[in-house]
Amino acid sequence: MPYTTKQQQAVLRCLELRREESLSAADLAEDLRQMGCPVGLATIYRQLEKLSAAGQVHKINTAEGAFYQLCGHTDQDHRDCFLLKCSRCGRIRHLDCSHLQALYDHLEKDHHFRIDPRGTLFTGVCDLCAREEDSHGST
Repeated sequence: MPYTTKQQQAVLRCLELRREESLSAADLAEDLRQMGCPVGLATIYRQLEKLSAAGQVHKINTAEGAFYQLCGHTDQDHRDCFLLKCSRCGRIRHLDCSHLQALYDHLEKDHHFRIDPRGTLFTGVCDLCAREEDSHGST
């Protein structure tokens, strides 16, 4: 098991508690402060970069800045792991789906382009927003 610091464990714990959400470093700093474990922003960024490099966390770069989300997959199955972002509500969901492997293989073989699934962000409309949109359109 790799060496982890107290701060890294605290950041990981915060991400685990809010695993369905994408959080900024400032969000994590506030959560840690409220938990009675204040950690400086520079330390949080450093720990997030380490966790991201280890494949434990997705780093999501947006126009609003970087956000981070826990990834429960190991490095060996990372090709099935990607993110979905709703263009309406902004929610980002982490998804593990092996059906994309055929697309990754096609792009690599026929177009000589290797996809980095951890850096792949699909945008569209989530089911909740689509239902809301459908219900407004039918009234």
